[in-house]
Amino acid sequence: MSTSILWLRRDLRVHDHPGLVAALTDSDLVLPVFVLDSAVYQGRWASADRTHSLLTALSELRSDFESIGGRLVLRQGDPERVLVQLAEQVGALTVHATSDAAPFALERDARVGEALEQAGVSFERHPGTYCADISKILTQQQKPYAVFSPFWRNWAEQPRRVVLPAPKAMLSPEIEDGAIPSVEELGLTRLLTDPLAAGERAARSQMKAWLSGGVDSYVEDHDQIAKPSSMLSHHLHIGSLSALELEARAATVPGPGSAAFRRQLAWRDFYAHVMLFSPRNVREPFQKRFANLKWLEDQAGWQAWCEGQTGFPLVDAGMRELAATGFMDNRVRMVVASFLTKDLHIDYRQGEQWFMRLLLDGDTTQNNGNWQWVASLGVDPQPYFKRIFNPVLQQKKFDSDGTYVRRWVPELSAVPDRFLAEPWLMSTEEQQASDCLIGSDYPAPILDHKAERLRAVERYRSVADADS
Repeated sequence: MSTSILWLRRDLRVHDHPGLVAALTDSDLVLPVFVLDSAVYQGRWASADRTHSLLTALSELRSDFESIGGRLVLRQGDPERVLVQLAEQVGALTVHATSDAAPFALERDARVGEALEQAGVSFERHPGTYCADISKILTQQQKPYAVFSPFWRNWAEQPRRVVLPAPKAMLSPEIEDGAIPSVEELGLTRLLTDPLAAGERAARSQMKAWLSGGVDSYVEDHDQIAKPSSMLSHHLHIGSLSALELEARAATVPGPGSAAFRRQLAWRDFYAHVMLFSPRNVREPFQKRFANLKWLEDQAGWQAWCEGQTGFPLVDAGMRELAATGFMDNRVRMVVASFLTKDLHIDYRQGEQWFMRLLLDGDTTQNNGNWQWVASLGVDPQPYFKRIFNPVLQQKKFDSDGTYVRRWVPELSAVPDRFLAEPWLMSTEEQQASDCLIGSDYPAPILDHKAERLRAVERYRSVADADS
């Protein structure tokens, strides 16, 4: 009987899984394998909470495979060594995997492919991470895109593969499964206090809820911070949900909300496309002229930002939401990233790494793309002075009734609406009446936004002028 290995990475599901379907089509026996690699869970983007989410999804996926007659094997070590050994052990002639765009993943695939080839085993990669084939979306000059709008128009016209159903049956070779460890057993310490649910069942339940309700008002509500978003990004990151299936199902929902939501899925593909063709972005600004931009060392400011103690309520609310749930609203992500890079003048790479430590949807391509976008040194450029977010104005516009801020900054719960974005403007009597003494119950602002905005403009202008 023929045997194939399905090497799982960021595709932890049974629905719409091209690699799984190809393996089942090609072989009598299929062995799904996850290789727990310390280079990932202890590497540059290490995150105990994201690892916990992954292990939770794996446990559920093992149960799902067992329910249709298969199994899921877990091994620890270097994937090139583990997969060659497993292929020899079960007599597999092919290893199937889902493609990715991050530099680490591509370099890993190259190593594994070479090791498998030397062992006489073929290595086949399949779509399944993105909506479209991001490698084929090119300009008329056959170059990659660096601006979103034309990419999006091209993306919308690209053909889509068929969404695949979950298999009803499978057979796997007899082999020791391998225990799925806890994060503590891996030597990691979780930080989140109220993390989002993980696994394919939670993902599909959330998708159904979103498409049957929330997406209808997406155009009106997507910038209103307290309004529920899809809450699907962490499922897309880990592959508990197929981006293509989500797009296809969203397309069946009438109205402008679903179209606007699909555009956000295009942003996900866009940042992966950018990283695929410009892998140096993982460590350097896309706009090379800003490589010489001088960043400040401000330990006190950095600590206040990380802990949500800056004295700017919207910034603090976002950082506290992140620390509790592993999620942050996209509008708030832009505000807190702008505050770090344009008000505190701290290197965007520090913020990028902090986010990757806590975000359950922490994705190399998306996180990097968003941080470089806000820091005005990535793709889809606008003049740097147009992307300096005023946290006070942003709060007044997008959390006007204070629902979001009051949830995450309870010290301000009794502060009147008119002072909520600037609580330091309250008189002593008003602070006492609100049970919120500035500098005691809640910090005074750690900086003057207006002054720091001017400082940021000058910093960027000096580098831009030097390059011209």
